[in-house]
Amino acid sequence: MSSFQSSPVARSPLRPSPIHSMASTAAPSPKLFHRQRRKEMARRRNAPAWNCPALLLLRYGHPPTPRLLVRASGDGGAAEANPRDSALPPDIEMFNRSASASDGFVGLFVRMLGLDNDPLDREQAVITLWKYSQGGQNCIERIMEFPGCINLVVSLLKSGSCSTCEAAAGLLRTVSSINSYRDVVAESGAIEEIFRLLCQSFLTPEVKEQSLCTLWNLSIDEKLRVRIANNDFLPMLVKFLDDEEIKVKEAAGGILANLVLSPCNHSIMVEAGVIPKLADLLKCNNEGYKIIRKEAKTTLLELSKDEYYRILVIEEGLIRVPVIGAAAYKSFRPQTYSWPSLPDGIEIQRNSRPSRYGASELLLGLNIREKNFDLEELKVNALVGRSQQQFLARIGAIETEDGRNSQSESSLNQQYTLLAWIDGVARLVLILGLEDVCAITRAAYSIADASVSERMRLLFKEAGAVRHLVKMLCHNNEATREAAAYALDRLSVSHVVCQTIEAEGGSDLLINILKDSKTTNSLLETTVNILCRIFDPLDDVKTKFQDKFVDESEEVLIGTSSSQDFGGLSISKTSSVSEGTTRERIIDSDVILCLIDILRTSSPSLQIKVASILEFAAAFEPHVATITAAGINSALDAVFQKGSLDGMDGDDDYTLELNAIEAEEIGLATAAASRLLAKLLNFEQFCQSVDAMHFVNLLRKILKSTIPLHTKDWVAACLIKLESKFGLATNLGHSIEMEVTLYETIPRLVEQMRTSFADESREAAVVELNKIISRGVMECTRAVAAAGGIFPLVELIKDGSGDALEASLAILHNLSMDSENHAAIIAAGAVPILKRIVLSEGPQWNRALHLLRTLPT
Repeated sequence: MSSFQSSPVARSPLRPSPIHSMASTAAPSPKLFHRQRRKEMARRRNAPAWNCPALLLLRYGHPPTPRLLVRASGDGGAAEANPRDSALPPDIEMFNRSASASDGFVGLFVRMLGLDNDPLDREQAVITLWKYSQGGQNCIERIMEFPGCINLVVSLLKSGSCSTCEAAAGLLRTVSSINSYRDVVAESGAIEEIFRLLCQSFLTPEVKEQSLCTLWNLSIDEKLRVRIANNDFLPMLVKFLDDEEIKVKEAAGGILANLVLSPCNHSIMVEAGVIPKLADLLKCNNEGYKIIRKEAKTTLLELSKDEYYRILVIEEGLIRVPVIGAAAYKSFRPQTYSWPSLPDGIEIQRNSRPSRYGASELLLGLNIREKNFDLEELKVNALVGRSQQQFLARIGAIETEDGRNSQSESSLNQQYTLLAWIDGVARLVLILGLEDVCAITRAAYSIADASVSERMRLLFKEAGAVRHLVKMLCHNNEATREAAAYALDRLSVSHVVCQTIEAEGGSDLLINILKDSKTTNSLLETTVNILCRIFDPLDDVKTKFQDKFVDESEEVLIGTSSSQDFGGLSISKTSSVSEGTTRERIIDSDVILCLIDILRTSSPSLQIKVASILEFAAAFEPHVATITAAGINSALDAVFQKGSLDGMDGDDDYTLELNAIEAEEIGLATAAASRLLAKLLNFEQFCQSVDAMHFVNLLRKILKSTIPLHTKDWVAACLIKLESKFGLATNLGHSIEMEVTLYETIPRLVEQMRTSFADESREAAVVELNKIISRGVMECTRAVAAAGGIFPLVELIKDGSGDALEASLAILHNLSMDSENHAAIIAAGAVPILKRIVLSEGPQWNRALHLLRTLPT
């Protein structure tokens, strides 16, 4: 695609070879040539016969009818003519008699390109050279023997004549098709001049085509791609994808297909809007778009190697599907004369005999949208896509359009294609049912990559991908098990898919993987992620919200009247998902021991999930005894020890960024462990074994540490529960509630005032903060100042009213009692605002006056 030979050409290359073999005669003098040419130009319309050989070459650019030209024979001049013509026309005879060697004519036309020549002469010269260059590499080399020729051609791109610009761009196109001359064309300023030319509005499609094809050839060179892919030209190149002429579209697509080969161009191409345009062209089924679709696929596949750009491609309705070769589909064994059915168990029965090749399913899939059929869109898409892909697999027509079935296995392992959502989802699910281990592994990873939205996850669920992936969890190949677990992990973000995984028996298989001591760390982490979502303690709450996903049409289908008949189709719910074991019975003592060991030794990111699973198990009293006996105290202690650090040292910005990420994970792990501890405190058998004082000291350190503020809420709640459960206030000599107020409540309220966009939320925060400050504890005032509450308080004084304004003035007045806060209050701009309140004599003018008197103004 990137070579000149494969790019579209406006005209077939004609090779004027007879010029090189003509008898050598004296060429006419330039003076005579120009005089005759002006004479002929004056009477061009009335005198079609040209007598000057040079003008004949100017007119045609090559011998107009090669079969009429006299060919020099090996015996020194015996002429041969076409047997169908008894005599040559007079102008051809004169041309043959007076034509000199080709070098002389090439030099003449190159001299005619000079800036001091008439524009019309320059136009005719560049047209002639363009046509002559189409004779092949030898002709191009003779043109390039004249230094400065390309510079003169580039200067013609500034011409106001479209024919001149077309010829100049066409000559640059043919010259740039030779590898050794691309640098010469680029150094002559052709790239910048073509940019300028393409910005013009009067250009014809031919000028656009030749100019873009020149850039297409130049973009083969890697070092020239950066010059072509500049921020000014790319948006214009994207606009050419909407051009009416297919040749212009193809040339623009060819340039993009070459530019994308340099990773440094990816970001600016995406910013220019390449992905939506190319996706539309790839999905277009117009006749004659085969080349542009191939270019679009090449570009999008290269961009989709980046996971972030892959999401943008998927959002445009395309899925990256591995190419596995037609031979791999031979293991596909559909049931002969099978009845069409939906992946969720709805069976569609036909009155007529179905086809053994699946034609009945295909016809049903193609026509189901036209029926007045009460079925949700996702199920219709699943049926349509599956019927189309299975039909192609049955007749052996899948992955054969590009001859990929003849490629080697090693090359197929690296190849992908792009398909629309419906076909892509069905193709991936079809591959999951094959026997090729490499194919199903690649398909599982592709499903994981495509599961970027709730819609995509539900599409895979309706297409039956979950059932295949669950079966792959017990595959004897380790890489296949990891791929299946990774895909299920990405799909399980959807609560509906989580329910399907559990209903298909995935929980048992995941638990077995968890118990296996040979499980790799990556597979173990993925397994814990899925189990965390399945055994989510907030599952009941989620279920209430997720019930809206149940389609009303499905409720009708599976109700008491569980069958429908429409147009010869009988639809009934014939199968239901087996209930299997309950969640409580799945978690046994071995699982709990394994989870506690992971909680004690794993990373913070994994501790978050394990603590969530144990929190689910702690909801059942029989499990609490097992959790207590398994050593949960030591595991919780290990988690809290990490969170009780005051902070981590770091000098450079990179270290600080890493520490911020680590602190976030540690804070979330601490919060999850605090939730687990709070739930375990509900059981007396655990309370008898816990060292409450030890955990209180650890949680107090965590409360004062530098972990993110939003992770301290459960720490504070757990501290208060420990205090009330064991009555530790007397032993500590002070109330834990005060520490919670200082290190969690006040910073949280200040953060709410600073970051909330809703006025009601900010006003509620300042009113609650004023209630805390009004208790008269000096530490609370210092906590407000330390949390950065002065500036948001001044903003509330400026914009607030009523109770919020009253509360803000009261807090600021308490803050002004400490002289260390005066500078910050003045810097926040409080003085002008307070003066305005006093002068307005509103309800709060008296408090504002007291505050002004306190400040050093």
